[in-house]
Amino acid sequence: MSSIYVIAGPTASGKTAVAVALAKLIGGEVVSADSMQIYRGMDIGTAKPTTKEKDGIPHHMIDIANPDELYSAARYQQEARAVIADIEARGGVPILCGGTGFYINAVLRDIHFADDCQDDPLRDYYTQMAAELGAEYMHGLLEAADPAAAVAIHANNVKRVVRALSYCRATGQLFSQHNQVQKKQPSLYEAVFCCLDMDRALLYERINMRVHSMVEAGLVDEVAGLLAKGYIPDLVSMQGIGYKETVPYLRGECTLDDAISTIQQNSRHYAKRQMTWFRNQNPEAEYMAVGAVDEIASEIAMLV
Repeated sequence: MSSIYVIAGPTASGKTAVAVALAKLIGGEVVSADSMQIYRGMDIGTAKPTTKEKDGIPHHMIDIANPDELYSAARYQQEARAVIADIEARGGVPILCGGTGFYINAVLRDIHFADDCQDDPLRDYYTQMAAELGAEYMHGLLEAADPAAAVAIHANNVKRVVRALSYCRATGQLFSQHNQVQKKQPSLYEAVFCCLDMDRALLYERINMRVHSMVEAGLVDEVAGLLAKGYIPDLVSMQGIGYKETVPYLRGECTLDDAISTIQQNSRHYAKRQMTWFRNQNPEAEYMAVGAVDEIASEIAMLV
């Protein structure tokens, strides 16, 4: 069984810095597990590592899709595993790093995506219903069909709600039970799974500061440039935190301070959901208190 390191954790917890430091110690290469960093031209709002932050360490699975492409977890699974195999063939050590827990588990576990076919008439039916009746209505349908799934899936995650409803209708089974089975799938890798952890107040302070830094670095211009290229706000990529909140400002519907405050709030909520995901879905994770980067990397390197 192949060995792999995983550096997970909430947004703004310092995952990239730890992964780079670890890579230097063990001859590793970083494989991004971030569902937004896959998109080209979306750099500031996704906090893509800069050349300086990469510090000479190869990074993969970044800038691999255009913002208007539909990119699935199934595609990520296939492409990330191919990258990992290539790193190992060259004698390197893969370090899966990111905060998209579903992507991480898609790589590690023997999860099958046969039921994720995009050409699903039921899914088309529910997608159209969502467009006409709204997210809250669809979430109510899911709550009636599968209460446990409704608790786990946020009402605003319409795509996931639609998938759950389609699964329940097509199979006559509960989507929540399907997820429990998937969660128990054995890992394909000998994984050293580390999750960065820190005091919530400190994390929220870091998130707030990061948002200000993004705006100072040109987030507004980045979003305006994407819109100018024809990437409409309804795209999945443009629904990412930092992008969807900036569009109203560019339309004159709110002040910049309002947009910044909303980005900060949504980022904090996202960080909370990330931590809940990793605690529930990855009980095998070793939790590392955030501190000196080199010390954390050294501690992780000794976990093998």
